[in-house]
Amino acid sequence: MVEYMEQALDDIFHALGDATRRRMLRELAFGERTVSQLAAPFDMSLAAASKHIKVLEGAGLIRRDVKGRTHFCTLEPGPLARAHEWLEFYERFWTGRLDELERLLREEDGHEARTRERGEEQ
Repeated sequence: MVEYMEQALDDIFHALGDATRRRMLRELAFGERTVSQLAAPFDMSLAAASKHIKVLEGAGLIRRDVKGRTHFCTLEPGPLARAHEWLEFYERFWTGRLDELERLLREEDGHEARTRERGEEQ
């Protein structure tokens, strides 16, 4: 099960690692789009757009429905939630580290202020 979850995260981050695919996902956040609509903002063929879409499908980030000859794509947000959960661990880690740094800097500022006050009193 853990290995499956790791592979799923690998697939998600691989899919998100390409700017074209991220832009396609952003478009799909506004609603269903055809492959032609997803390809339109890019200087690419429908075959190239379809390859990007297959990567997104493989990661579970989108669903493709075929109606006649038209392929409709829809965002599947579940895998993005799994990626977000994974990233939250590191967000908490860095927040803790930055909080500790802030505490140390405030402590250092207080120490320097006390040292200056003692120097002025003498």
